[in-house]
Amino acid sequence: MTIWHPDSAALTRPKYLSLAEQMAAAIERGDLSPGQRLPTHRGLSDSVGVSVQTVSRAYEELIRRGLLVGEVGRGTFVRPGPAEPAMPFRDARTAGLIDLSLIKPVADNRHERRLAETLEDLAAGLPADLVVSFRPNVGIQRHREAAAEWLHLCGLSANPESVIITNGVTSAQTVSLMTLSRPGAVLLTEAIGHHAVAALASFLGYTVRGVTIDDDGIVPDALDQACGDGDVRALFITPSAANPTATMVSKDRRKAIVEVARRHDIFILENDAWGPLMPDRPPPFSALAPERSFHMSGFTKCLMPGLRTGYLVVPPMMMAAARNRQVLTSWMATPLIAEVVYRWVRDGTAWDLVRWQQNALSRRHRIVEEEFSGMFFRSARYGLHVWLPLPEQWGVEAFVAHALASGVAIAPGKPFLIDPSSPSRAVRVALASTSEDELRHGLQTVARAFHERPEPLLDPL
Repeated sequence: MTIWHPDSAALTRPKYLSLAEQMAAAIERGDLSPGQRLPTHRGLSDSVGVSVQTVSRAYEELIRRGLLVGEVGRGTFVRPGPAEPAMPFRDARTAGLIDLSLIKPVADNRHERRLAETLEDLAAGLPADLVVSFRPNVGIQRHREAAAEWLHLCGLSANPESVIITNGVTSAQTVSLMTLSRPGAVLLTEAIGHHAVAALASFLGYTVRGVTIDDDGIVPDALDQACGDGDVRALFITPSAANPTATMVSKDRRKAIVEVARRHDIFILENDAWGPLMPDRPPPFSALAPERSFHMSGFTKCLMPGLRTGYLVVPPMMMAAARNRQVLTSWMATPLIAEVVYRWVRDGTAWDLVRWQQNALSRRHRIVEEEFSGMFFRSARYGLHVWLPLPEQWGVEAFVAHALASGVAIAPGKPFLIDPSSPSRAVRVALASTSEDELRHGLQTVARAFHERPEPLLDPL
């Protein structure tokens, strides 16, 4: 087998990132094979003519991307297979299990009834453009106009011409990241943040780095410092009841973040999946810095899980590029589902269901206050989950395993870690994925374990 060597003459600053990019390209081409052992830090340092620290940072970067794996006492190896992101929730419902691991809104037969009524109306007079629409576009015009109405409820005055209709917030995230992608680009985000964005961005070629957070979200000084390290392209942020830490970033902190973004000329990608479910919140970043902000909102978290339509607000200068990325990823958003949302926005159904959701979540938060009395946890008004730091006697994995053995599934904190050095001794407990009675029982189980001392789980032979 031919031994691959980096091209030292092609290294650019920062050298660790340039070295990492060369190695990533070699892995993609197959020049470095799955399972292949790499040179020691000192060995590669000597052969390339860079410092040991540069090699160490390059290896760390590729480990973060999931391309390499380090084994204590053995060395560093090309990862044997594709690295998949760890999901915090269970993949499927298990009979008898109270699943508090998955975030979704409360839903009952009223949602089914409203949807059935709307589909009946559609069947009685189906608009032709829902049937024959096929040319790639950013959304049917009336859908974009309704989007502007909905976004006004989110605190954003948006021109319909700046809106792209997407198949949910995840689709909007993909379009936004692809729009801004370039070789060697760095994406910053909360040190404890969105469990899937790091994987998505890495698949698109970004280097993802976590930025220090406090009780008011991303720390501006830490963001300023992070922007000076590498080719930082954008900041991905969930500022309104952030998942998982339930942080509502203040208006002053948002303004400070905008100042840093303008000083370093980076874009802001705002995940606003919960939309107007969070009332009286500070203005979104697209209202504070429209020239550099992408705003992503949808309906699966604030209205109904199956309503996969989203609205992406794009800075004017990036609209042409974003339209092209929409064509490449989805061609166009599904017109039929977008029409349901359009009708619900126009006839008030969407807002009625938001208010109903707020009332349902208020009841569930009262249950949390009762069952978690005396325990410290973080939550947001009308939020869909709580973030529960664990007492010293518990490790996260052990706590999650004990809860599961007692019939309750909760989400460990590790999948949300963007910066591995961040404290993560916490779990996320979802509030809306089951009945109120099951929620109360599940919370009682979690609270009981919280106050107990760990005991090894014994599997019968």
